[in-house]
Amino acid sequence: MFFSIVILTVPLCVLSLLPLWHHPHWLVRSAEFARQQLACLLAISLAAQLATLGDSNGAAVALLLLTLSCLIWNLWHLRRFIALWPTEVDTASEPNTSRCLSILSANVQMENRDAETLLSLVKQKEPDLLVTLETDQWWQEQLDVLQSDMPHCIECAQDNRYGIHLYSRLELVDPSTEFLVEDTVPSIHASVVLGSGDKVRLHLLHPAPPSPTENTESSERDAELIVVARELEKERGPIVVAGDFNDISWSRTATLFRRISGLVDPRVGRCMLNTFHARIPVFRWPLDHLYHSNHFQVAEISRLPYIGSDHFPLFTRLVLTSTAPDDSQALASPEEVAKAHAITDAEDVGVDSVPKPGRAYR
Repeated sequence: MFFSIVILTVPLCVLSLLPLWHHPHWLVRSAEFARQQLACLLAISLAAQLATLGDSNGAAVALLLLTLSCLIWNLWHLRRFIALWPTEVDTASEPNTSRCLSILSANVQMENRDAETLLSLVKQKEPDLLVTLETDQWWQEQLDVLQSDMPHCIECAQDNRYGIHLYSRLELVDPSTEFLVEDTVPSIHASVVLGSGDKVRLHLLHPAPPSPTENTESSERDAELIVVARELEKERGPIVVAGDFNDISWSRTATLFRRISGLVDPRVGRCMLNTFHARIPVFRWPLDHLYHSNHFQVAEISRLPYIGSDHFPLFTRLVLTSTAPDDSQALASPEEVAKAHAITDAEDVGVDSVPKPGRAYR
């Protein structure tokens, strides 16, 4: 019995600790994704070990302590996304509709041909902004019907899983599509004019993941996220960054992104909102994100129903509560700033490559 527990538990512990090795290879970085699953399996292993503790020896006690340590280590990374944890963003009690910004973000999965479900969801939720990812020419043609209600559009259809589209009911200022790190991976940048006349700086990202079929290392993904964070580091106006980051909320890169940019996560203290994989419940992670500056409160954030994709859509309704320049202190330490520069320098990308739509607070 003990030997069977060892065979099952040791790989779980190795995967739990593997991300401590700061290597960008996809095998190492992918281990960060599974902390929820690892925590569940380690808890089962721990229960089995406790049930057989009467027959224990020194090796059994050592395995028990290792299992408990790895379980705590995984739970520590997930702690911020339970309802008992303090929230980073206040809940809006009485949303001012003229200062609301609602965003529906959906990775449609390029091969998915069920556009009607997404269109019905857009009709139901009536978002101010619809962000679609993995949209090719077929998807663009299906979504053209939205332009009567959402006339402000940025379209970048691609057949490589990195097409990106933005449909907006609100006016867009300085809209652009950029290829920040990779020539085949676009991002969208614009300033959104709310009903109140206030402007919100918007960046929509979908970097390629580290995987055996994409990039063998996370360097390109990390560079795209961090170069945007560096550009936003000294921005003092309202900001929203959203998209499929192909990264989880508790990763080393996501943490660095937040600390460099100073943006906050409305999911903290509320919920995990695992958006991928929609068809495999036991393998789900929060890959779709929305971060924003301290100018907002959150009225709603939720995962929407299945649309035929491997991702669930993410819906967020924010309320702009202040337009005063955000002069809060930077969170990043000098070591983290140096790390951010090293990540972007490795891919030869600088902050000058990131558009600055509606720049008014510098």
